[in-house]
Amino acid sequence: MCPPDYYEIAYEINPWMSLRRSVNPSVARTQWDLLYKLLSDQLGVQVELITPVKGLPDMVFTASAGLVWQRSFIRSNFRPKQRQPEAAFFQSWFEAHDYEIITLPKVLYFEGESDAFIAGDYLFCGYHFRSDIQAHQLVAEIVQKKVLSVALRDERFYHLDTCFCPISDKTAMYYGGGFNENDRLNLKRQIPNSILVRLDEALKFICNAIVVGHKIIAPGKCPQTTELLRLLGYQVYSVDLSEFIKAGGNAKCLVLTLERNSTA
Repeated sequence: MCPPDYYEIAYEINPWMSLRRSVNPSVARTQWDLLYKLLSDQLGVQVELITPVKGLPDMVFTASAGLVWQRSFIRSNFRPKQRQPEAAFFQSWFEAHDYEIITLPKVLYFEGESDAFIAGDYLFCGYHFRSDIQAHQLVAEIVQKKVLSVALRDERFYHLDTCFCPISDKTAMYYGGGFNENDRLNLKRQIPNSILVRLDEALKFICNAIVVGHKIIAPGKCPQTTELLRLLGYQVYSVDLSEFIKAGGNAKCLVLTLERNSTA
């Protein structure tokens, strides 16, 4: 995670961002602190921090930094020029922590865990707005998974993690309107126990959730999806990250997974 010391709306690179809608820094800090404490104190997750950099307000959204696989870090190639300087700082952090750095060809855009999820035998990837489909196969070869690429079709859901969340190897929740019909069918075949999210709850970023075993951190005021998760045996922790929605992100956008195992 990256503390929101310099988080603000300084430009517009997705439909959620507006220079006319500023961030309240103190509220954003309080919301971020509550998420950090929920993860570290209540759920027992070890959270590592990267030092924020002035002039890089979106660095707080660490999910986009890259994809971690074992002791390798597949560094992102950001599409928006405003975020491209972040890559060097994330690379330095992982180098300092003895990770192997893997870079993709510069001509291929890839925005890390925001557009790529490892679940079971598959690497689920989104493309169109931020990541290129040509990068998916390269990443799949590195992590030794079969790849399932889906085209994102609604600019409000510009990253895969805004409309798709794998919960286990056989369960996920997603907003079907984020994909075309063929991709919806592919997802249904590969993840039969899917929770289909309504548009109103998708727009509250319910799919941008953090999964820790059978515990899920997700936005509040999404009663239908929350109840379905509870019926499946998951414990849901509701968080208010309204200041980060202003930039098009929520809980999952604020974390990058460093270690995967059978329970997390």
